[in-house]
Amino acid sequence: MAAPDLAAPDLYINRELAFLEFNRRVLEQAKKDEVPLLERLRFLCISSSNLDEFFEIRVAGLKQQEALGGTHRGADNQTPSEQLRRIAELTHELVAEQYRVMNDVLFPLLDAEGIRFRRRATWDKRQRQWLKQYFNRELEPILTPIGLDPAHPFPRPLNKSLSFIVTLEGKDAFGRSSGMAIVQAPRALPRVVLLPDSHAEAPHEFVFLSSIIHAHVDELFAGMKATGCYQFRVTRNSDLLLDEEEVDDLLRAMEGELPSRRFGDEVRMELAQECPEPVERFLQAQFDLDDMDVYSCNGPVNLMRLMQIPDLVDRPDLKYPGFTPRVSRRIQRATDVFSAIREGDVLLHHPFDSFAPVVDFLRQAASDPSVLAIRQTLYRTGADSAVVKALVDAASNGKEVLVVIELRARFDEAANIELATHLQEAGAQVVYGVVGYKTHAKMCMVIRREGRKLVRYVHLGTGNYHARTARLYTDYGLFTCDDAFGQDVQKVFKQLTTMGRAGRLKKMLQSPFTLHSTMLSHIETEIANAGKGLSARVVAKMNSLVEPGVIQALYRASQAGVSVDLVVRGMCALRPGVEGVSENIRVFSVIGRFLEHTRVFYFENASEDAPKGGAAPRVYLSSADWMQRNFFDRVETCFPVEDEGLRRAVIRDLELYLADSTKWELKPDGIYEQGAQTGKRVVAQELLLETLPD
Repeated sequence: MAAPDLAAPDLYINRELAFLEFNRRVLEQAKKDEVPLLERLRFLCISSSNLDEFFEIRVAGLKQQEALGGTHRGADNQTPSEQLRRIAELTHELVAEQYRVMNDVLFPLLDAEGIRFRRRATWDKRQRQWLKQYFNRELEPILTPIGLDPAHPFPRPLNKSLSFIVTLEGKDAFGRSSGMAIVQAPRALPRVVLLPDSHAEAPHEFVFLSSIIHAHVDELFAGMKATGCYQFRVTRNSDLLLDEEEVDDLLRAMEGELPSRRFGDEVRMELAQECPEPVERFLQAQFDLDDMDVYSCNGPVNLMRLMQIPDLVDRPDLKYPGFTPRVSRRIQRATDVFSAIREGDVLLHHPFDSFAPVVDFLRQAASDPSVLAIRQTLYRTGADSAVVKALVDAASNGKEVLVVIELRARFDEAANIELATHLQEAGAQVVYGVVGYKTHAKMCMVIRREGRKLVRYVHLGTGNYHARTARLYTDYGLFTCDDAFGQDVQKVFKQLTTMGRAGRLKKMLQSPFTLHSTMLSHIETEIANAGKGLSARVVAKMNSLVEPGVIQALYRASQAGVSVDLVVRGMCALRPGVEGVSENIRVFSVIGRFLEHTRVFYFENASEDAPKGGAAPRVYLSSADWMQRNFFDRVETCFPVEDEGLRRAVIRDLELYLADSTKWELKPDGIYEQGAQTGKRVVAQELLLETLPD
């Protein structure tokens, strides 16, 4: 019997369809009774926001390929046109389910808790009066209706902005009767309005902005009658196209390119469900969209704007309980972070471990007379970042501060441009990485004079230097003053700031140079060990797995008898459970309170020389997923966990996620299933929270 072709298209799940399957799992969280009600609303919003970015980048890219006659096929052998058709089919189903969950599940439950969304048909007289005053005072002065005629061509709505198409009867003061007009709602307007207590029957009563505009749209067209008013929202291509080889100043070029994002090519239209077909066809023609690009919405066209509701409603009983992250005992008892690190490596697992030691590390470095220099990468930081403030203080205090900022961090470009300017004004040296490669590595190094030598203190992470997401995402961070790590980090920073050949790293792995080949090498070691009858196992946890080379290596490992367990939160192109190819591979996904963001790679690494063939496992943490872009198009770091106690802690975490009874399992058909809760409920994130001190 011929050996299976491991490059056969049917062994690969399309990455776009894998993303939609992930988003379905997110939406499922909104249906779960065990999830607090306002958190269920958040999951609904997240599923909507995920689709926005998916259309802005992935669908837009496929449409560009299709328009150029592209027939490029990925590992699954689907053309852009084939992918777009299947994406549309699945997304129409997903959007219909989003609105069903909102209208039929969440809104009735919220209403029972005194959180009500008032539709126009249910307003009483006093509410109508108050809302009319609100419209006249807050909305009418800043709404700009545009009648459609030869002097007023169809406007170009901003990306993802709320607009209304209004059908009209009658003539205006100039005798014009175009029959249609467009009203655009500025982003500054709230999409939901809270009724005052004096006019509400429930503790929290909200009215959609679209309902208020719809009810009073006649007032925008004096002497005419609005016969229809239908909300719509257009999503545009938001990918920035910049030839870095052709620009002299990347920051200035990015500043010039960002405004174009608001007016990219149209890729999707969300439209009120009740919109008549002739009006829908008119809009389609304006935006050059096919039927499959139009999504019918039974409610507000931007569900993400409901994300503000949990913040407006003070109901702790309907939200996840608060928690206080733990601070390492060693750091607590130490006089400073540096002395704690000198005692040995420190591992932080956010959000269960506080992000404060990372900030303190930089704050103390900024004011410590013995600190000479700080090196830092920044990808996403957030507004009013304590990390950035510490870097500014360090530069102001005369430290040599070098910051590598990735200007092309998607949708954070404008914030990072502003950040770069702020740091430069404070006296820091700012560079933007390497042309053609995004700098996604998470590194910080503090160089401190201690006696007659310089000591490098290093922080390496799997996630961003972002205090807010450190409370919402799971990530690892490692503090060390191991000299080999320090030398490696210094070499990587040198690559980012100057030119020359890549220096050989002693302990760390790096994309685009050694990470991919080393991962393949370690998988091959497990294959060889399985052939010798030794224990052989690979466990990997990441956000996405789509790189064909690694997938084929894992298929070979499965064929050799290696046990492969993968915890992949999002997209996974590998097809598990295929006879003769991947029956020894299991793929799981954990969706919960915190966004799983850690990248952990475990290789059993058994040895014939060790007692009873025992293992000396290799455990790595990384900023990189197993994707083409992370291996070949980005600067990424991957670092071993060498301390035996810390390595055991990471392995315990991995096993806990594999034991999670709420996890989803990927089946050979590309669909995820969640096992029935028959035994004891095991939720990894909840158990990790339970380890925190009261």
